[in-house]
Amino acid sequence: MRHARAETINLNELPELCWATVAGVTVPLDPADHGLVLRLVELGFVPGERVRVVREGHPGGEPLAIRVGHTTFALRRYEAAFIRVTPEG
Repeated sequence: MRHARAETINLNELPELCWATVAGVTVPLDPADHGLVLRLVELGFVPGERVRVVREGHPGGEPLAIRVGHTTFALRRYEAAFIRVTPEG
């Protein structure tokens, strides 16, 4: 019997108000982004943590208000794209 593998997406692709679980953080190809990714992990974007896009900024959908744990952060879509999530439901 095969088990269905949960599909992951980038956090910047998660629809507003939908919950997801962090699957991991992408290792950037550009060394200039290593500090950014380390900071995302330090903020709590770690595997197993539940997250939600609370609101998208207008116009242009930036920044994203992201809820992780009991805290809400504003992230640019570029930053959120490093975070892989598994949508719930």
